[in-house]
Amino acid sequence: MWEAYFELVRRPPGGHAIASLVRPPDPVAGEDEEVWLERARKLVATGTPFGHHTHWTSPTHARPTGGDPGARVLREGAWLRERGLSPTLYCGGGWYSDLGVAEVAAGLGYADCTPRAARPPYLVPADAWAELGSPARVALPSGRELLALPTSHSIGDALRAATRPARVGRVHVYFHDTDLVEPRRRRLVRVALRLLAARGNRLDLDELMAAGASLRVDWSAIARP
Repeated sequence: MWEAYFELVRRPPGGHAIASLVRPPDPVAGEDEEVWLERARKLVATGTPFGHHTHWTSPTHARPTGGDPGARVLREGAWLRERGLSPTLYCGGGWYSDLGVAEVAAGLGYADCTPRAARPPYLVPADAWAELGSPARVALPSGRELLALPTSHSIGDALRAATRPARVGRVHVYFHDTDLVEPRRRRLVRVALRLLAARGNRLDLDELMAAGASLRVDWSAIARP
């Protein structure tokens, strides 16, 4: 899975700069810190965007089931910096977001990709997430501002969008490294990225961040439920 993902980052279909939002290793689950650091540093060395991704419960259970979610993000962010890594992006596992997490992400200087343009279908109405359709500066109660770059499309959604580009606005597509293990999913990722490049105008993260700087919203307007 690692080899397939690293090859995709080095030679991205359609010329997209793929941002790697990476979950720190979980020693309780037996994950090897040195292997993780070696791979993270290889990603950083490509010059592509590098970010921080959090799984609160376990490597296979993303959303929190207890404790202080913001404290986990802060602890992981400090761990990354202590090892010479400087992520600029953030995304909460399972699209989880709350005010505490948003405050920590802003304090760490992250641009947050956790907000979604629409509710992920597997979340129940009471699940916490953040809804935002366009990049924006999110005003937090502490006085901080969090730059949000909302995620909009899965790979399947991106394929559908690429077939009718005149009806679609900004596309910020996500996929998982696990999508590259199964040949059919791997082909879908490659085809979707090539079609998007052929049928739309590609923006880089700096352009997205500039777009977000022109719109300001309050946290209370995007927090769900």
